[in-house]
Amino acid sequence: MPAERQSRAAWLTVVGIGEDGLAGLGDEAKQRIAQAEIIFGGKRHLALVASFAKGEPRPWPVPFDAEMADVLALAGRNVCVLASGDPFFHGVGATLARKVKAQEMHVIPAPSAVSLAAARLGWALQDIETVSLHGRPLDLIRPLLQPGARILALTSDAEAPAAIARLLAELDFGASRLTILEALGGPSETQRSVRADAFDLENLNPLNVLAVEVESGPDARVLPLTSGLADHLFDHDGQITKREIRAITLS
Repeated sequence: MPAERQSRAAWLTVVGIGEDGLAGLGDEAKQRIAQAEIIFGGKRHLALVASFAKGEPRPWPVPFDAEMADVLALAGRNVCVLASGDPFFHGVGATLARKVKAQEMHVIPAPSAVSLAAARLGWALQDIETVSLHGRPLDLIRPLLQPGARILALTSDAEAPAAIARLLAELDFGASRLTILEALGGPSETQRSVRADAFDLENLNPLNVLAVEVESGPDARVLPLTSGLADHLFDHDGQITKREIRAITLS
């Protein structure tokens, strides 16, 4: 077997940027950005640092390259990656960590959108459920729909909260209270609340987090947290294997 590659000194800086932009960056983050030879990031983030960054700006390719080939090709040089909020919470930091050793990265995170949302709502992070629906199926929220649960969902765009509200209403969770927290941490931060089955909010900011306080109706199809779905969750004619047997088979 070939010997494992020796770790280089930290050559890659990953800086999290909040919606407050430059105002939220500390001196170390600004210095690292200013000294970088090459800076990767979204166009919005690159524009934020253009006034003091001296290195070559490189916008992320479209479609996004999860292999990070452009970044890895510069290993050993002074490279900076700009990310949203906490890079290791459903962000580019986790993608980079699969390719770059921890000791080769210097990470300066900003608060994640979920942390900011929990702070605004007064919710304890350890007591809530979180899910990323950014570019992912909305059905991922279904197992989290438990009576009394509190959920913070990262969304894809301005239309996602309405789509989730429709899903909740269809599943008889229409009484759930939804709070949309928009542009968290920035000067245009707002939050609006509405019942899922009465969703009528318009002109939402595409940068939003959806908070759900789950209320189930009498016909709500609550997915069990244990193995083996309940009989009523299946379409059948009365001929169905007992739930306990199904659970044993799956275990």
